[in-house]
Order: sequence, then C-alpha cells, then structure tokens
Amino acid sequence: MPAIITRIWHGTTAAHHAETYLDYLQASGIADYKNTPGNLGVQVLRRLDGAICHFWTVTRWDSYESIQRFAGPDYEKARYYPEDAQYLLEFEPTVLHCETFEF
Repeated sequence: MPAIITRIWHGTTAAHHAETYLDYLQASGIADYKNTPGNLGVQVLRRLDGAICHFWTVTRWDSYESIQRFAGPDYEKARYYPEDAQYLLEFEPTVLHCETFEF
C-alpha cells in the first residue's frame, strides 16, 4: 500500500497577530499548497499559549516529488515568504515529513 506523505511546518507569532497571520497564511502558503499538483489536502492547527500563538500547517501529498514542486529540491527546508518577517517570531529551518497510512 503506497503511503501518503504528511508535511508538518511549525511557526509562532505574537498572540495579538493570530487572526491576521491566519488570514495571511491562507492567502500565501495555503493557496500555494492547494495549487501544487499532488497536494491532497491542507489543515492548519492553531494554539494560543499566553502571549504566543503556535501554528502548524499539516499537508498531505501523493509523493516526495510533489512536495519538491512546492518546496524545491531541498524539500526538508521550510519555505518562507517575504511577509513572514512581519509576523513570525522565529524561522525554524526544517519541516517534518511522515509516511501516513489510513486504514
């Protein structure tokens, strides 16, 4: 059974930017995920933690080749956009990839 590949990115913003960043994320990264052939779905997880808000984007892909269409040849590196600097508190260098099995 071929596995789906799940790609998980994590970032943090100031809590007061949570709504604005979610809107920005939808217009930037999520739009790009959805428009990349081989993307099977996108979820955003968000958790407020005091003055910080955590975001995880969880995307599902049909292959590592499809992920490379989105992220480039070094697909384990996180992909950032110029406007991210307005919101993110740090830039984590890598993402997590997991084989995902549905039963």
